[in-house]
Amino acid sequence: MRKRKKRTPLRRILRGVRWAVLLCLIINLIAAYAPFVRLPALDAETESALAARAKEMFEDRATDDRAMIIESSQDALDERLRLIEQAQREIVIVTYENHDGESTRDILAAALHKADQGVKVRFLVDGIAGRFDHMGGDLFRAVAAHDNVEVRFYNLIQFLTPWKHMGRMHDKYVIADDAAFILGGRNMFDKFLGEYTATNRSLDREVLICGTDCIKQLRVYFEGMWNHPETRVFRPWHRISDARCRKVYDDLAARYEGLRAARPDLFAPCDYAEMTTPTQGVWLVSNPTTIYAKAPVVFGQLTELMARAKEDVVIHSPYAVLNRYMRETLRAVAKKVPVTLMINAVENGANLVGSGDYLYHRGDVLSTGVRVLEYAGGKSYHGKAVAIDDRLSVIGSFNMDLRSTYLDTELMLVIRSPEINAELRGYMDVLHADCREVLDAQNAVIPETLTIPECPVWKRALLYLIGALVQPVRNLV
Repeated sequence: MRKRKKRTPLRRILRGVRWAVLLCLIINLIAAYAPFVRLPALDAETESALAARAKEMFEDRATDDRAMIIESSQDALDERLRLIEQAQREIVIVTYENHDGESTRDILAAALHKADQGVKVRFLVDGIAGRFDHMGGDLFRAVAAHDNVEVRFYNLIQFLTPWKHMGRMHDKYVIADDAAFILGGRNMFDKFLGEYTATNRSLDREVLICGTDCIKQLRVYFEGMWNHPETRVFRPWHRISDARCRKVYDDLAARYEGLRAARPDLFAPCDYAEMTTPTQGVWLVSNPTTIYAKAPVVFGQLTELMARAKEDVVIHSPYAVLNRYMRETLRAVAKKVPVTLMINAVENGANLVGSGDYLYHRGDVLSTGVRVLEYAGGKSYHGKAVAIDDRLSVIGSFNMDLRSTYLDTELMLVIRSPEINAELRGYMDVLHADCREVLDAQNAVIPETLTIPECPVWKRALLYLIGALVQPVRNLV
């Protein structure tokens, strides 16, 4: 007979600790999910306002706003450096996610150079990046310690308040004075900016706007986020020493001089009016900024625009995670005009959760009646854009999923310009050449020139497993 091990006091304590940790984890997960059990709908007043604004967007208006699409990751870095160099009074940099890296240091070097000249620099970062990227290393702490730099976090993640975890700031933009800004879907690190890495680069898209009309809208929105009740000033765990701070400043100053010597064109005065295309209106569309469940304002505005289309609609999103309301709304649009939706093929996407959910719900997406294209060009696609007829273009941070619809802050720019629309559609067509068209759950049309990346058995099994696991908490995807 096997002798039973005697439970010592230490064993009992360790067993109790394990159960306590497990209980805390369960409580945290429940508390994080609870605010999003019920997702709010648009009320009649908001729907009426969105319809009125959509009507306005289909009409030409007098504006000095001009636009330029930024398609490549190298151009995205270059135009940030150029924009920062033009600033004379203030630079605003807002991002959801950023990590230390070559492109990040390029941007910080340029911003710190302007700060040394007396330009005020304000960074607003989501609280997840704030907690995990900014608190420990010397780089971000030294930059934040500069007299002309201030860093704040939106909804800094706190482990004792799990009910606040899921409300994130997904906005990404850079403003120089009141003259120009860049807004889109790119985060601030090497995966999205520059060509420092040959692998793991993500395709994305942004737009540069110069003028006075739309920047006023963005400024009002930014100040609201900067002074939001859930926005906190960056307070590092421990103060960086003067010597270490000086080391970071010297390194960034040398980096700035190297950039300026290598690319003097980016640091020369520029005329954005010559670089950009005139528009007949640019509008900022934003979600509510509460950290809890939001009414689907951006989705409602975009689909209101789509419903007014006369010719066709093309939607680009990394993933499609739709609930019944979203499916029914898209189905109603697809009954009026042809709608094409391009998302990542599961072999291609970097987001395992989004891809796993799509494997379970591909049939639901197809049931909307939209033409579904799965991008399989080898690099993960991260862009968010909509082309409506031959005149309206929409570019920003909004994914066609439940997080962007109900949980995160999101920004999209609606641009009325036939030239910008034609340029956007040209970029879209290039990507469509590397897509398979999904006909049904078993069949797809694959171009002869396209080789679909291999999806290992283990990865597909993992996607199905993840897809199954997220179904009970799908509201958070």
